[in-house]
Amino acid sequence: MLNILFSAQPPRWFEYEAPLNAAFVAAGLDVDLSRDHAPDQTDYIVFAPNGPVRDFSPYTRTKAIMSLWAGVETVVDNRTLTQPLCRMVDDSLTSGMVEWVVGHTMRHHLGMDAHIHGQDGVWRDGVFPPVAAQRPVTILGNGALGAACGQALHRLGFPVTGWSRNPKDIPNIRCLHGDDGLKGALAGAEIVVLLLPQTQETEDILNGDTLALMAKGAFVINPGRGPLIDDGALLDALDSGQIAHATLDVFRVEPLPKDHPYWSHPRVTVTPHIASTTRPETASQVIAENIRRGERGEGFLHLVNRSKGY
Repeated sequence: MLNILFSAQPPRWFEYEAPLNAAFVAAGLDVDLSRDHAPDQTDYIVFAPNGPVRDFSPYTRTKAIMSLWAGVETVVDNRTLTQPLCRMVDDSLTSGMVEWVVGHTMRHHLGMDAHIHGQDGVWRDGVFPPVAAQRPVTILGNGALGAACGQALHRLGFPVTGWSRNPKDIPNIRCLHGDDGLKGALAGAEIVVLLLPQTQETEDILNGDTLALMAKGAFVINPGRGPLIDDGALLDALDSGQIAHATLDVFRVEPLPKDHPYWSHPRVTVTPHIASTTRPETASQVIAENIRRGERGEGFLHLVNRSKGY
């Protein structure tokens, strides 16, 4: 029998206990899932960074850590973590992100705010949105989420450029990489979506210099990580009109402080980190499959590269 420790906030236990146990049975695994296994008796940890386990050094028997979160920036540099770390890649999480990104892209592309907030009796029929083929979109981040969002936008007719630190080859997406590629990806972009991991290299990747590369009146959509954006530079770009609007789901400090200028800025939409989330039913299947693979020596899926930070 495998001893699997569940280390997350208490409410998550009540959400995940039944789906995880059902997934383990379906995967043919004999499991004792608990919040109380002793470290030296724990085979795997189902883990959230805000859970009780912070020191991994006593878990000498543990074969791998299965993260419930897609982002691992708060744990990847933990020096006590020597076990393999697998991040969450879940079809439902991906679908939720695609829907959120496509929704806000279409909102800005069609200029929907002008009509939603312009119910003043004036018939304004002189301005039409361009078709998608005339609206270049750039996605910073060519991972699972970025690629999925890019494919969905391509199917709607948008020309999509994707940027990553390292070379990628994704069908239907113009893939660029490296510093020169970043300049090319942002040059003339009218909508920019941020889906990068948070690392030293990606912090403030949207700053005064890079925002200036975008088309004047462009839109920024950030469901990735708050520190990807230099907040002061973005506010300056919004005030100057270089950026027409920013839709932001993630922030350096969460919850976003009540006095933060984003709340009151007329060209900013704040959403409270709800672009997508991990669903217990499907995430449990991902975890069970990964543990099954580990037990059979097949190699773990979604293994984090510590040197890259994701």
